[in-house]
Amino acid sequence: MQLISIVQPSVTLTEALPARTAIGDTDSGARLRIMHVIDRFDIGGTEKVMVQLIQKLDPKVFEQSICAVRGASERARAWDPKLQILDCGAEGSSFQFNVLRLYRHIRKVRPTIVHSRNWGGIEAILAARLARVPVIIHSEHGYQLEMQHGLPKRQRRLRHFCYKYATAVVAVSDELREYHEEQAECENGTIEVLYNGVDASSFKPRPEVRSQVRRELNIPEDGLVIGFVGRMVALKDVPTLLKAVEILAPETPSIHVLLVGSGPEQAHLQEQVNASPKLANRVTFAGATDKVADLLSAMDVFVLPSLLEGMSNTLLEALATGLPVLATRVGGNCEVVEDGVSGYLFNPQNAGELSIRLRSLLHDQDRRQRFGRAARERATTRFSLDGMLQRYSDFYLRLARQQGVTLPKEDYVRN
Repeated sequence: MQLISIVQPSVTLTEALPARTAIGDTDSGARLRIMHVIDRFDIGGTEKVMVQLIQKLDPKVFEQSICAVRGASERARAWDPKLQILDCGAEGSSFQFNVLRLYRHIRKVRPTIVHSRNWGGIEAILAARLARVPVIIHSEHGYQLEMQHGLPKRQRRLRHFCYKYATAVVAVSDELREYHEEQAECENGTIEVLYNGVDASSFKPRPEVRSQVRRELNIPEDGLVIGFVGRMVALKDVPTLLKAVEILAPETPSIHVLLVGSGPEQAHLQEQVNASPKLANRVTFAGATDKVADLLSAMDVFVLPSLLEGMSNTLLEALATGLPVLATRVGGNCEVVEDGVSGYLFNPQNAGELSIRLRSLLHDQDRRQRFGRAARERATTRFSLDGMLQRYSDFYLRLARQQGVTLPKEDYVRN
């Protein structure tokens, strides 16, 4: 009630949130115009899903743009120069009330669908409802470290309130769906699940690249390389991976670690490496790069030691590359990794358990190859990019139909 009264203090809630009627183009043959809303557009897993949808969904059916509530990084803008990115609000401000700003942007773009993501974009639900957008979608893609012990009461209440006014709410894993239904006190089934997908034509086994990348990084050709790809943040808990390697180093002279990514914890990780004689000359920091597929090809085993996880794109990319994977028994990891088939699950912050699982793979090449084949098979069948694109296309079209939106020419739309 308070949020709505700030926007329109003289109206009731029912009047402020009227029945939705299309504000976008709805003539026969018009494309469905989608506005994707995110807190800040940067390089990350959630953003990658958005870009894949924009680049690969049928342009004869969908016209798509991005609205960044707190701006976009230059690196993200260079991701694809053809992306339509709208800035809304001031970058870096500690508090902003963005409903009015978003409302103005929505009225300017006139989308058929507004699709907001995560806590930083949730105000777009209210803005889109006020603008009478026909289809309003909100999706939850992952965790922040502070979510480990539950959401603050204010967030739980606002999520509960906003979810009611969305056409649909989505999560990227069953575990994340259950988490948000419980935290927002929603009925079971309120939130739908749409899994992420991986481009198995870009991420695939490429043994011919392995030697070249290792030479460039000064990694021994015969080294047993354990890899990690992701942001260097506390949530990813890379120190547990380094502790497990310290345990294994005395008995595995050829062990090596390849860390790909950057972030605020990188300096602390380098300090941890420098302070450990067992890690000396065994760890390579590759930094942030757009050559993740090449670096994955240089690895023997992939490890994701996260404390919390939604649906990790880098885990899917490792599977598609044909790497045996080890991931913590949290979140969507349990839905991605078949324990004992394509890799192993282990308890978070348990370096001892991780070292045991690593030992069984590093000392058994046949098992690594068997797990790698199973990993590739799982990525291409359960988590294919084509499958993800079809799920989203069907989802958008189904919701548009349900809201009475005139769809693009039937020649373009899958029945």
